Amino acid sequence: MNVAPTSTSRTSLARPASRRSQVAPVELFFDLVYIFAAVQLAQILLGDLSWTGVLEVVILFAAVWWGWNYTAWAMNWLDPARTRIQLLSAVLMLAALGMAVAIPSAFDGQSWIFVGCYLFMGILRPVVMMLAFSGQQLARNYRMLLLWTMFAGVFWIFGAAAPDGWRIPLWLTAVLVDYAAPLAQFRVPFVGSAPMHLWDTDAEHLSRRNRQVFVMALGQCILLMGGAVVDQAPLALPLMASLTVGFASLFVLWWNYFALAGSGAAHGNTSTGALRTAFAYAHALMVLGAILVAVSIELRLTHGALTPAIVVVTTAGPLVYLAGNLMFMRSRFGRLAQSRILAAGLLVVITGVAVALREVIPVAVLSLTVLAITTSLAVYTAVQRRAAAHGGRAT
Repeated sequence: MNVAPTSTSRTSLARPASRRSQVAPVELFFDLVYIFAAVQLAQILLGDLSWTGVLEVVILFAAVWWGWNYTAWAMNWLDPARTRIQLLSAVLMLAALGMAVAIPSAFDGQSWIFVGCYLFMGILRPVVMMLAFSGQQLARNYRMLLLWTMFAGVFWIFGAAAPDGWRIPLWLTAVLVDYAAPLAQFRVPFVGSAPMHLWDTDAEHLSRRNRQVFVMALGQCILLMGGAVVDQAPLALPLMASLTVGFASLFVLWWNYFALAGSGAAHGNTSTGALRTAFAYAHALMVLGAILVAVSIELRLTHGALTPAIVVVTTAGPLVYLAGNLMFMRSRFGRLAQSRILAAGLLVVITGVAVALREVIPVAVLSLTVLAITTSLAVYTAVQRRAAAHGGRAT
């Protein structure tokens, strides 16, 4: 006869049903590290706009995001009011801070610090979950997740130990393994699997957590933009005009996001598979897009003429963000947002034209053109959302 576990040491760590969807202060505190990490990533890209620099930033961002993502999902089940969970959050936050500090030299002398902190987080979370929910399905799920994390960890460790030329391909493989794990249902031959329908998630909690981390990504944009303006003092009229356009770009990005994904999780597909795509993957693209927007704003504030790199980064931010939008809409509502496909197409055309005519197009013209497209999309999305509330459907 099987008897359900009754240990208060375990059940006391579970989030009560009455507070399942709430976001606790300790969760918001944990997110603060990721503002610093986003700034670090943006600074690396500002210093190296080569294809190698971009690939390194993408790999580092993927690891940083996955560390945040898995922590947010773990807190979906753990009670943040418990002292032990708050201490766990503090330990994970310290490890995340270690990753952020090591970002500038992750592909050089501090690769072991970055990898060590990342794997420490990746192992600690499932071990705690297995202990806290021993005998339950969630513990079995996290056992499979741990096995995948350890498999990816082999490539992270080999990459840290390998010569510089091998680090990128090995770490890229590690990222692909990490991100493929949920898609593969955490299946391990001869051991088992953890299909998405076995993860009892709370859609509203995940929605709130991802909304907040996106807002914090916009916060790092403000930090970078403000710092660039201060460095360009005195505050002449052209600089203030550029600042205004930069701020408008951030406001429109915020407007676009909350017109589409900011209304909560009450509507749409709330299956765990859909939530995985909408939050773990789609929001990764949206947050990365915000970081690219921050980089492009600083580049345009500090450069008087366009270069191919400035043009590409300026349009890449909204394009990556829109890719996340499309993935979000597809997973939650089962359709593609035609308005976003049109906006993406226009941005691609603008990229080609601006690169070809970069010597005659002023920086402000590119900025205002991209802003016009994103603003039009935000207005359209807001109107469609209002129509959807009265029986229509957003596109």
